[in-house]
This record gives sequence, structure tokens and C-alpha cells, in this order.
Amino acid sequence: MTEYNPYPVPRRDLCGAMHVHRRLLNESMTYRAQRARIENRALQYATGRRASVRTGVLTVPVVVHVVHHPDVPEQNIGVEQIHSQIDVLNRDYRAANPDVSRVPDVWKPLAADAQIEFALATVDPLGAPTDGIVRAETGQAEFDVDDGVKSSATGGSDPWPTDQYLNIWVCRLGGGLLGYAQFPGGPPQTDGVVILYTAFGTTGTAAAPYDGGRTATHEIGHWLDLFHIWGDDDGACSNDDRVADTPNQADSNMGKPSFPHVTCDNGPNGDMFMNYMDYVDDDSMFMFTRGQRERINACLEGARASFLVARQAAPAKEPAKEPAKEPAKEPAKEPAVPGAAAHDGDVERLLHDSERLTREVLNDIQDALGLVGHRSGG
Repeated sequence: MTEYNPYPVPRRDLCGAMHVHRRLLNESMTYRAQRARIENRALQYATGRRASVRTGVLTVPVVVHVVHHPDVPEQNIGVEQIHSQIDVLNRDYRAANPDVSRVPDVWKPLAADAQIEFALATVDPLGAPTDGIVRAETGQAEFDVDDGVKSSATGGSDPWPTDQYLNIWVCRLGGGLLGYAQFPGGPPQTDGVVILYTAFGTTGTAAAPYDGGRTATHEIGHWLDLFHIWGDDDGACSNDDRVADTPNQADSNMGKPSFPHVTCDNGPNGDMFMNYMDYVDDDSMFMFTRGQRERINACLEGARASFLVARQAAPAKEPAKEPAKEPAKEPAKEPAVPGAAAHDGDVERLLHDSERLTREVLNDIQDALGLVGHRSGG
């Protein structure tokens, strides 16, 4: 019988997102074409040739798939632990986390509210009420970056429509991984985020130093098209994360570094190791930058426009009972839904982008089929 360690201590290649990215680049011509288009759009936003039309706060519906082995009951994490993770995400992506005050003074002006919140789904794909949690027993001792956890046929749990929900799978991961994500542009049937069950949320099985919920913050950053802050170039200082306001750095930082930590001739301030897209401990990461927010906006108004279109096109909330009051200057605590009439042009643009991306994918598939046909005929 297989012996289980209910609280595995990860070795440090903590994130498998780049493994998935490189695999898809090697395997899929469609993914390569999509990534080129996504990068081109991100560059337009970064250089100011295109400006974001997004207004208000976007709320992303989330479904959490808890994939657990019956011999390890701890893997079947509780509702409180799941809610604790959603709470962390909502603080981190709104720059409402208390530890954002620890950002070094030189970078405080760069700390950004990404204007995204997350909520467990209340309606399932068939329109029935749900708590946004799916529980699936598995016979698999652990999962890897091969996406087995994302299909019931391979011991996991099938995704809900990935253009409507952010799918998060929580399970035991092997290889020392805390999590991994699929960048936008990949196959819809495997789109989403996978998190180790001992690095999810802040209660229950969450184990130090990964008990602050920041693994999910990091992986969802990838899902929103953010790269590792050091550019994954194995210390060569030749690549970066394609965001201008994050300093180039040699490699990932781990543990609890002291500021400043200088690499790649990036003194005097050194590495922005407290960025969510580095590898430091949960209690040592606490910021996104304005440049990262722009890259996220390019993603939301491009490859992931289905989430923004659904939110923009939603009917406006009923007016308050006191209609004569002037609108308050400060935003309400609850995310404001832009009025459909006020943003018809924005919605049309986002719908157009979604349709264009679909056409481009179909064209890529047709091109690929054409190439196969030529090779077969030759």
C-alpha cells in the first residue's frame, strides 16, 4: 500500500506555469499564434498605443474543484479554508492587503489596485444554484503539470466552462510544486489554476510558510498573463517579465529577503522581491505594479474578454430608494457595475475582440489542417 505524507514540504521549483507554457509552445501551432497576438496586444497597452476601456471592478466567478484521495481525508479541505482563500484574493487584487504598507518607499507609488474581485459561483453551468465547490474523490496519489487533475477520465474533475468561470483545482501536487496555471491562449479544456492543498487559503491544511493564500494570488497572476518577475532566464539577466516598472532581476528570490537585494546591475533598489510574481514566502510578497495592471487589462480586454463582456453586459442594479441624491464621489464598497447605456461602445468593442479572437483561432486550425493535408499529399 502506498504510504502518504499528508503535509508534503515542497522543494523549490514552486510554480509549474512555465513548464506548461513551454510544452504548449512546442506542441501547438495554435497556441504559438495566440501567444503572439496576446503579446502584441500587451505591447500596445504598455506603450500607450492602446488604452484600457475597463471601468469599475470586475468580479470573476470561481469554481473550486477539491480533488481528494479517500486515504488522506485532510485533502478534502473545508469550506472555511476555501472562503479564506477568496478573501485573500480580494484583498491582494484590490491592494487592500494590510501588508502593502511594507512596500519600500521608492516603490509605493507603483503599488496598484488591479480592480478585480473573486466570488464563488452561485449558479452552475446548467443554471442551478451552487456554492461554487465541486468535490471529487480520486485514486491518484498525486498530480503533476500534465493536467490529469482537470479531467474525471484521469482521476480529476472536469472543468466548468472556462470562458465563464475561473476553475481552480485543489489537490496533492508532486514534484515539489505549490501550483501552476495555464496562460491565456491555451486549450479551453485545461484552462485554469491548480494549487497544492497545503498552500491554499489561510486555515485548515495551509502550512507555513505558504499559509497566506499567496500561491493562488501568484498563479492567478499567470492566468491573467503575468510572467515571473525575473523572466525565467536562469540568471542570465537577458530576459524580463515584459513589464516596464518591475526591475530586471537575475533569478527567483526565496524565503524572506532583505531590501535592497541587488542583482543584474539593478541597484540601488535591486529586486522587487515583494512582488506577487516572485517566489518569496507568503508573508514577504504583497504587491502588483501599475505596469502589471496594464498587462492584466490587455488580457481582460483581449484573450479573456468573455469575463469582462459578461460583467459589462449585465443589467444594472436597481436604484436606491432615495433617487434624488447626487452620486457619491468615493466608490461604493460593492463593485460598481457600469451601466449598459453608458458603455455600449466599450461592450461592442469587447464583443468584437472576442469574436475576432475566435475567428483567429479557427483560421489557425484551418491553416494547421491545410499543412497536414499538404504533408499527407506530398
